[in-house]
Amino acid sequence: MLRVDVTRQLGEFSLEAKFESQGRVTGLFGASGSGKTSLINMIAGLLRPDRGIISLDDETLDDTAKAVHVPPHRRRIGYVFQDARLFPHLDVRQNLDYGRRMNRLAADPAQFTRITELLDIGHLLDRRPGQLSGGERQRVALGRALLSKPRLLLMDEPLGSLDEGRKEEILPYLVRLRDEGIPMVYVSHDAAELRQLATQIVMLKRGRVTALGGVKVLT
Repeated sequence: MLRVDVTRQLGEFSLEAKFESQGRVTGLFGASGSGKTSLINMIAGLLRPDRGIISLDDETLDDTAKAVHVPPHRRRIGYVFQDARLFPHLDVRQNLDYGRRMNRLAADPAQFTRITELLDIGHLLDRRPGQLSGGERQRVALGRALLSKPRLLLMDEPLGSLDEGRKEEILPYLVRLRDEGIPMVYVSHDAAELRQLATQIVMLKRGRVTALGGVKVLT
């Protein structure tokens, strides 16, 4: 279970968010500037709350009252950005292996095969990112995050930079990940996208949670 109860001042913008999630895919929904990315950056440990608590599976990641802050690399949380952020000088195989090596995990050939088959990227392993389509790059970024064996996957508008055709290409893979039972926090301002993927919705507006529940809150 993910538990968030935080406040953070960011210039003139203030973020106050409180929710608990046991859903497989928690959708953070709101317009640009509502605080979605700042919130998942706090969950990832990239941004510290001014006040509050973040916990995951009964482990405290942040507790400002007790001066607890687990650094990002020790949280076992995967993060997929909007722009994939692959290393251009590495081929797909090396990009996929990066998360595992950074987390000092033993090689797991069976897991590598399973993830590459799940995302249909096995035929891309010898290519460089510059030789991939936008959809292929996002699938590789997903694979890299999954191969670090995260207990939670954060996704910040992973389809936001793709055209409609590429979005339709990627969505089935995201649904497959959801059905595999991998917990996700999925940021989007696209209600239709979240209706297909999310099992729980946290709606943000101007830094405040305005609704919490199933996908019906999007109607």
